Amino acid sequence: MKQLLYDPVRYGPMMKIVCFVSGSGTNYAQIAGKNPQHDYLVFTNRPGCGGAALAKQNKHELVVLSHVPYLREVRRKYGPGKVPRNCPEREIYDREVSQMIEARLGQPPDLVCLAGYDQLTTDWLVDRYHMKILNVHPGDTTRGYAGLGWIASAKAILAGDESVRSTLFLVDKSMDEGPVLVQSRPLSISKTLAEAETKGTAGLSAGLAKIKRFMGTGFDEFMAKAGEDEKAVMKTIGEAIQGALKISGDWEIFPFGVRLIAGGSVAVEGRTVYVNGKAMPVFGLRMENEGTNG
Repeated sequence: MKQLLYDPVRYGPMMKIVCFVSGSGTNYAQIAGKNPQHDYLVFTNRPGCGGAALAKQNKHELVVLSHVPYLREVRRKYGPGKVPRNCPEREIYDREVSQMIEARLGQPPDLVCLAGYDQLTTDWLVDRYHMKILNVHPGDTTRGYAGLGWIASAKAILAGDESVRSTLFLVDKSMDEGPVLVQSRPLSISKTLAEAETKGTAGLSAGLAKIKRFMGTGFDEFMAKAGEDEKAVMKTIGEAIQGALKISGDWEIFPFGVRLIAGGSVAVEGRTVYVNGKAMPVFGLRMENEGTNG
């Protein structure tokens, strides 16, 4: 059965939106700036981060709960960056976060936006807000371009792609493989690097030529076979692409997706996303086709 993500006829045009932030808060700023009519609450696990300061500046409700005390012991056990996604400590933390948010809102949120949030979400949180959590990724998740930061761009380069996209998806219990709502317009890799060079980052196009011999290999194989200089080049290139994609991709599709949901345009059945009643392909609505897809 199709599940409408939000029904403005039933609940009104103003959603209660929670933005989870851990850093600068620029995604949250774009969402709220382009959809100012909603009731926003900002949650952060990092007191004093830029996103928290933006929330105060915007006079949006702010909830703060550091993850550090909850995960300190388990990090000693597993090591930094290796804490299991669904360990009891993470679930306890997510339960506390949820209770604080819902107490402040007086109800569960209508939508949760992971707007630069650096903690893994547990299955408990995904179940609690089923199909109500949005996240953005700087790569095409339908092609397996997962990984933090510049890694998604590196995978696209190694696959021989000429362009990259950002993906806005509904969070499920997978790792960045939830049903896709929107993908950004393609961003040309070669043009992006050329433009970055004109702004002072030298050697990007030459660097791209240097790593072309690895095309067709996977990221893990590249990291195993490439020299340190080639790895550094790949990282620099990937970061340049990621920075440009954040602006032309993430900052466009996240606010746009929120607007679609708020307007009652989005429904889900299984892994199929519907926009204005039309079933989307696995890659969702692509912004260059936005006029024809709704």
